[in-house]
Amino acid sequence: MVMMRNRSLVFFAFLVVLSFSGFISNKREYPQLGIVSGLAQDSLAYSAGFKLIGESVPNVLVPTMGDEAFRASLKKIKASKCKVLSCNLFFPASLKIAGPSVDEAKVLSYTETVLSRAKEAGVKYIVLGSSGARSIPTDYDVNKATADFIALGKKLGQVARKHGVIILLENLEKTETNFITSLKSAAGIVEKVNEPNFRLNVDIFHMLREGESPDEIVAAGAVVGFCEIAEKEKRTLPGVAGDDFKPYLSALKKINYKGFIFIEGSTSNPAVDIPIAFKYLSRQVAEVYSGK
Repeated sequence: MVMMRNRSLVFFAFLVVLSFSGFISNKREYPQLGIVSGLAQDSLAYSAGFKLIGESVPNVLVPTMGDEAFRASLKKIKASKCKVLSCNLFFPASLKIAGPSVDEAKVLSYTETVLSRAKEAGVKYIVLGSSGARSIPTDYDVNKATADFIALGKKLGQVARKHGVIILLENLEKTETNFITSLKSAAGIVEKVNEPNFRLNVDIFHMLREGESPDEIVAAGAVVGFCEIAEKEKRTLPGVAGDDFKPYLSALKKINYKGFIFIEGSTSNPAVDIPIAFKYLSRQVAEVYSGK
């Protein structure tokens, strides 16, 4: 009996040593999946297996409306089954953030409202796609637009740091905007902004549309803060067309990315497509990260 107790103690001590050596860890081994489905699809997303959803700035943070409207929205956010982790559609097209018509004071005031409300709502990430707001005149000096945007990005990053929220610069495709249309260019800007709360959103859908190699993810590894994904042809949810994302997921694994991968796509049949998407992408992530 004493010998068995001693063996148990030795085994317990061995487990403790292993845990401090990193063999046993409470840290997530795989990226966690979410979906930009909005509160309208909260229950469906949750039953499909998602625990995280994305919404939009205008819909839930209502920055152009007063506190009463935000309080009503806040109740819906707090009551959702899935956690609202991110919001997109940061800046409206009418509020320019690049080019000759930028009103910096208005941009920063608007940002203050959005991020202070994001903090209160528990929204951790704000995706900066905003194709219309960042488009520049066709004859405008791209180098000046880039330099000015980097300077503005530093200020946006400082506001984000103040509120404990992370702004994610998204690479977009050329059909959506004419400014920052590759992962490489977006990563270069994030590097020069050099603010901890201004990071890169790797949008694999846009990478696919622009024919960008997964190697660009590896090159941008130091500034990656988030990832979004959808199928190439019609921006369908993973599993609808059957796209193979594994080369891009392998690049994420190579940079030791264990953050979030959010599906941002379109569907005409969410009751069918959302459960398929969760299973399909979960399987590809597991295959890549487990090395099978």
